[in-house]
Amino acid sequence: EVSKLLADAGLITLTAFISPYREDRDRVREILEDGEFIEVDAKASVETCEQRDPKQLYKKARAGEIKNFTGIDAPYEAPEHAEIVVDTETTSVEEAVQQILEYLEDKQII
Repeated sequence: EVSKLLADAGLITLTAFISPYREDRDRVREILEDGEFIEVDAKASVETCEQRDPKQLYKKARAGEIKNFTGIDAPYEAPEHAEIVVDTETTSVEEAVQQILEYLEDKQII
């Protein structure tokens, strides 16, 4: 809702949130005008996420200490129609930023 207010004011807002269900992401898309919601799928396997986990949350989830953990004992529904897909296993941060900027430039957003 805050992002919608900022978008209505003409600002670009980046929002990072965990939303493992398509329905939740679709709901956000529906409240914004066409073209205002740009879904970026930061694609990574569960194994890669585990390797990158500094808080060891995946380890705790596998040990049963955390219940309903996305990718372990709760589902993750990958985006079907993300505007941008960044394969974080093969793409550097710099390349990912460039990919996103090129999309925004192509769509004349920036």
